[in-house]
Amino acid sequence: MHPYSGGMISDFQDLADKIEQLAELTLSLRRENAQLRRANAALVAENLGFQGRLSEAHQRVSALLEHIPPLETPKPEEEDAQP
Repeated sequence: MHPYSGGMISDFQDLADKIEQLAELTLSLRRENAQLRRANAALVAENLGFQGRLSEAHQRVSALLEHIPPLETPKPEEEDAQP
């Protein structure tokens, strides 16, 4: 008499197949995770570059605005005197 029935061997094979699928999925997800981490790092670097460019543009605009004289607004008595 065999210690394992055919049904039990089939169950073990099904379990082994599922474990193999799980291992393959785990490897696939690890590769995808590594790829996403690299893409994220590239986007972070790109974002830092954009922040630097934006800061430089802000500084240039602020410097230009300092050179523009303020608008002269008419005094209230001057507004009433105009026809």
